[in-house]
Amino acid sequence: MLTPLDDTLWHQLPTTFDHVWTSDPRWFDRYWFAIYSPDGSVAIQVTMGAYRNMNVMDGAVVAVVRGRQYNLRVSRSLERDGQTVCGPLHIRLVEALKSFDLLIEPGEHGLHGQIHWQCVEPAHEEHPHYTRLQGRTVEDYRRFDQIGMANGWLEVAGERIAIDGWWACRDHSWGVRRGMGVPEPVTGPKLTLAEKGHVMSFLFFSTDTMSGSLLFSGRGDDPPYTTGVVTERSSQQVHEVKTLALEVQLHEGTRRFKRVAVRVAFENGRSLRIEAQAIGSSIAMQGLGYSGGFDDGKGLGAWRGAQHLESDVWDVSHPSKIVYPDGASKEHWHRIQPVQLSADFDGQSSQGMGSMTLTIAGKLPAHLQLQQQA
Repeated sequence: MLTPLDDTLWHQLPTTFDHVWTSDPRWFDRYWFAIYSPDGSVAIQVTMGAYRNMNVMDGAVVAVVRGRQYNLRVSRSLERDGQTVCGPLHIRLVEALKSFDLLIEPGEHGLHGQIHWQCVEPAHEEHPHYTRLQGRTVEDYRRFDQIGMANGWLEVAGERIAIDGWWACRDHSWGVRRGMGVPEPVTGPKLTLAEKGHVMSFLFFSTDTMSGSLLFSGRGDDPPYTTGVVTERSSQQVHEVKTLALEVQLHEGTRRFKRVAVRVAFENGRSLRIEAQAIGSSIAMQGLGYSGGFDDGKGLGAWRGAQHLESDVWDVSHPSKIVYPDGASKEHWHRIQPVQLSADFDGQSSQGMGSMTLTIAGKLPAHLQLQQQA
C-alpha cells in the first residue's frame, strides 16, 4: 500500500514504506523527550511510538508538578498514514536531528500546551542492542541520544507553566525489543531478574563545558553492556566510553537513589567522575505507558481500538511509592529522576543538570556499590 513516504528517494527495501523487514509483532519505532525545570519541581516527558506489525500508534504526556503526576495516554489504529498524531498529541519534526514542536490539544485530560524542543549538541548513536535467549532473538534495536533545551508553555489542571530555556534531552529508538505489543513466549527455564540481580543506569547530562549520555546494564555476573559518549563543548571533541562504575546512596528502605557517583573511563585513556543529586520527584514511567502501563496493564504497542484515551493523576511525592486516585499505593521499579550534578573531567570541574534512570532488581549485583547513608 502506498503512503506519502513512498514519494521520497529513501527506500531501503523492494517494497513500500508500510512494511518493515520483519513480521515480529514487537517491531517498534519511538520518540521520547524529557524536559525539566531548573529546580526539578516540574518534570515533563512526551513519547510517541509506531508499531507497524500491531497496527498501533500510541503516545503519552506526563507532567510532574510539585509531587503530583498528571498522565495522558493515547492510542489509535496506525492505518499506515504516517502522521505523528495520536489523539490530542502532535509531534512535528521541524528540522531532522535538530528540533521538534510538541503540541497537546486541550480536553478533559487536563494537559494543554505548546513546546519547542531544540538540540544543543549533535545526536549520538548507542552501540547496537542485541540479545538472544535460548537461541531466539529477543532484542535487536538501535537508539540515538541527544541533549537539548525547551521553550513554550504547558497548562496543567488550569495552571499555566512557562518553559523558558529548560534543560531537555531525547532519544529515538527502533527495532525489535521485549515488552512491546505482545507478551513474550515461554521458551524454557530462566533465572528471573530477582534471582540473578540486575542494575541499569542511564544518564543524560550536560554542564557548561560538556554533554553526554551514559548507559550501563549489568545482570548477575554476565559481562555488562556499556555505551555512551561525552562531547566537549569548546572543541566538539567526542569521547567514547570504555567502562562505567556506579556508587549509589539509596533512600532508606527503598531501591530509589538520593545520590549517584558515576566513574567513567574513556577509550582514549581519559576519565570522568560525575556526582548526581536527585531533585524533585521521579517520574513513574507507567504513567507514560511504559512497563505495563495503560489501564489494561498491557503496556506499549497493544492494540486498543481505533481511538483510545485515558488520563489520571498520581501522588509521586514519596521517593518510591505511587499513590493512585483510589488511595491504593504501589512501588514500581521504572522511574526517571531529574538530577543536578557536578563533573570532574581530568581535574576540570563543571556543574550541570541531567535525567537519570537507575533501576535495581533482585539481589544487589556485583556491578553496583552502595554508599553509606550521610
